[in-house]
Amino acid sequence: MEMKLRSKYFCGKEVSTFSMVARCPKTFALGVCVSSASLAVGSVVPHIEPNVGALAVQGYTNYFHGVNGLKLIGSGFSPEDALKRLLSSDALREMRQISIIDASGRGAAFTGRETLEWRGHIIRKDCIAAGNALTSGKVLEAMVEAFEESDGEWLAERLMKALEAGHRAGGDRRGTYSAALLVAEREPIHESRPIINLRVDYHDEPVKELRRIFEVYKVWLHIVR
Repeated sequence: MEMKLRSKYFCGKEVSTFSMVARCPKTFALGVCVSSASLAVGSVVPHIEPNVGALAVQGYTNYFHGVNGLKLIGSGFSPEDALKRLLSSDALREMRQISIIDASGRGAAFTGRETLEWRGHIIRKDCIAAGNALTSGKVLEAMVEAFEESDGEWLAERLMKALEAGHRAGGDRRGTYSAALLVAEREPIHESRPIINLRVDYHDEPVKELRRIFEVYKVWLHIVR
């Protein structure tokens, strides 16, 4: 069974995915949404810290780039300088894909030349969409369009809509099996749950399942948006 899972869901060392990091200019909330053909993408790709920044580290993922990236942003580095610092001594930099947005809305992204086609990123005001091993660039275009068209809505909802739009536009060309949503408000929504951290680690329709969990979660926390 283990060998079967490996051959079906993993393609070499690459962790192919599509994601968005974003910020709300009104509430200063920060968030990340992501989906991938890999299992448990929420455990490695998205990173977030309230009032500091949000990162997505994908391609051949290095979890510690996310951890260290947040430390750099928290220390006063701009997203661009933090990105340069992370990649400066990384021998596998061309296999990485990293996007960063900070609490002030500054953003930066890098897509390595050895990440899987289709690959790329789009930087817009208050959001960055990025992906590799995608069906086409229309995936990222759809994500950005959905995010911008939902201007004024709750950031968590905007990110869910962006993820759903990317999935409808084709998503990961190998299919998707996991998804995640992380949102950190400037002021915690609930004292016991300061960060929305929802994950689907393995499912045949992870984006749809993430939406279902998201809706149940809102009811459970009495969130009205």
